[in-house]
Amino acid sequence: MDEVYGVDPERAWGGALLAGVLALVAGALAFPRQVYDEFLWRYFWGPVVADAYGAPCAIRSGGETTIVTDATECTAAAGIVAEPGYTTLSTVSYAVVLIFMLIGVIFLLRRLDVGDSPRFFFSLFPFMLFGGALRVVEDANVALMDASGPTIPFPASGFLISPLIYFTVFFVTVAALVASVLAEYRGLVDRYEYPLAGFGILAVTATFGYLGWLVLTTDVLGFQPLVPLITLVGATLITAIVWVVTQRATPVVNAGTGLMGALVIWGHTVDGVANVLSLDWSAPLGIPSYSPKHVVNAAIIDITGAVQPAWLSELIGTAWPFLPVKVLAATLVVYVFDDTIFEESPRYAMILLIAILAVGLGPGTRDFLRATFGI
Repeated sequence: MDEVYGVDPERAWGGALLAGVLALVAGALAFPRQVYDEFLWRYFWGPVVADAYGAPCAIRSGGETTIVTDATECTAAAGIVAEPGYTTLSTVSYAVVLIFMLIGVIFLLRRLDVGDSPRFFFSLFPFMLFGGALRVVEDANVALMDASGPTIPFPASGFLISPLIYFTVFFVTVAALVASVLAEYRGLVDRYEYPLAGFGILAVTATFGYLGWLVLTTDVLGFQPLVPLITLVGATLITAIVWVVTQRATPVVNAGTGLMGALVIWGHTVDGVANVLSLDWSAPLGIPSYSPKHVVNAAIIDITGAVQPAWLSELIGTAWPFLPVKVLAATLVVYVFDDTIFEESPRYAMILLIAILAVGLGPGTRDFLRATFGI
């Protein structure tokens, strides 16, 4: 990216980041009630606090935070109430932050002269599984809280909760990328993608190993093999069907992305299948009952419940439209990534495609692993 009006884009991005952080810090110190309590705590940190303790809500009053265990107290509370999950404001805010950070990643990739090939895309795939599995570590931490005490104390555990976990995984991934590029630069490896994928595989293996150890050594976690079997096999079959149909009917859909696009569709389909199983089929599968945390998912369930006959909702549930919506949305996104986008700005296209896969596969991995272990 060239200079615009004599300003270097990288310096401008860094300056905007610093200015934003300083503005929030200064505002929180100068106006703690308005900036910290009413904005930062209510929409961002408060939901993380409640989620970390497995509480229905957390209440902020007089500069103090109270963890509430009775859901009825949340509606009658006099202070600022924060519930686990996302609000419309927090969802939009995180989307803006994501776009801003992606721009910074593009600057980093350009500086390192990497990130413009499909190998880069596939080498980051293990990190997306790692992010979802790491989130389940915090779910297990909350489950263990009542039994024997959490293994990861708060506030450290807060960085394993959405959305802060995205930043945790982001910095781990960036560190692995820089280390891998340095290894190639020093002649230790032929290509940086190999150690990068290795770091990701090591991270996800260690996380899975830790969860397996909890299954074997505690009574809190169980194991329901039907959940990963149905999720992974179902997502793979649906993705294969979409691939065959689009290749025969409209091959232009996959022309720009190839197998990268198939992986994007698969990742979002995993999320869709896992959500349907967790929300509508928990009783037949013998897993805990879950509720939607995301605004879009909750809206789809509400709309389906309103327009679908009650007998049909009783039979198949109300979360099922989330699956075709995810598949269709992922397919349309893949279609948008044609050859022109990769030719004009390969790094931007690659990092955006990676982000699209991550926001589907990360939560999807968390959802089906959480149901698998009965957390």
